[in-house]
Amino acid sequence: MNKEKRIEMLTRLRDDNPTPTTELNFSSPFELLIAVLLSAQATDVSVNKATDKLYPVANTPQAILDLGLDGLKSYIKTIGLFNTKAVNTLKTCQMLIDLHGGEVPENRAALEALPGVGRKTANVVLNTAFGWPTIAVDTHIYRVSNRTKLAMGKTVEKVEEKLLKVIPAEFKVDVHHWLILHGRYTCIARKPRCGSCIIEDLCEFKDKTE
Repeated sequence: MNKEKRIEMLTRLRDDNPTPTTELNFSSPFELLIAVLLSAQATDVSVNKATDKLYPVANTPQAILDLGLDGLKSYIKTIGLFNTKAVNTLKTCQMLIDLHGGEVPENRAALEALPGVGRKTANVVLNTAFGWPTIAVDTHIYRVSNRTKLAMGKTVEKVEEKLLKVIPAEFKVDVHHWLILHGRYTCIARKPRCGSCIIEDLCEFKDKTE
C-alpha cells in the first residue's frame, strides 16, 4: 500500500472516530493494567463484567492483595484462565508495592517485568494510560494490517515493527484503537463486512464480500 492511500485510510478512520479508546472499563492506570492482564484470551465484555464488581471493592494493589487468592478468584472466575490470572495479578500487585510505591510505572521494561505482562499489554498501558505512540498488535490488528495490506508481516512483532515505521506521527497514538475496533466489528475474521466498510475502496484485500 502506498503512502497516499495509507494516509487516506487513517484519515477516514480518524474522521469516523476522532477520540477512540479501549472498550475495557477503567478509571486509573492500575485498573487498566489489571483489566488488560485479565483480557488475555478473553473478551473485553467478560472482563468488564468482572471488574465492574471487583473495582468498587478493590482497585489498588494493596486492596487486591487483601482479598487473597480465593477472594480474587471469586470475582474473576467467569474469565478464561482465571486461576493463572489470579496468581499473576497478586504477584503483580506485590511487585508494584515493593518496587514502584504502589503505582504503575511509565516504563516498558518495568511493565514487562510484571507477571503476566508481555509486550502487548505494556503497549496498551503505555498508550492508553500514558499517551505513548505505541501500537499493541493483537489478532484483530494483525488480521486487518495484513488483509488490507496496510502493514504486512508474518508475526505480530513484524506487523508492529512495520506499523511503527509507516504510520505517520499524527496517527500513532490512536491507530491501534481504530484497527482493533475495525477488526472487531467490520473486518471480522470469517467474513469481513466489506459492503459497510468506510475504507473498502482503499483496502487491497482480493476476496472482498458484498
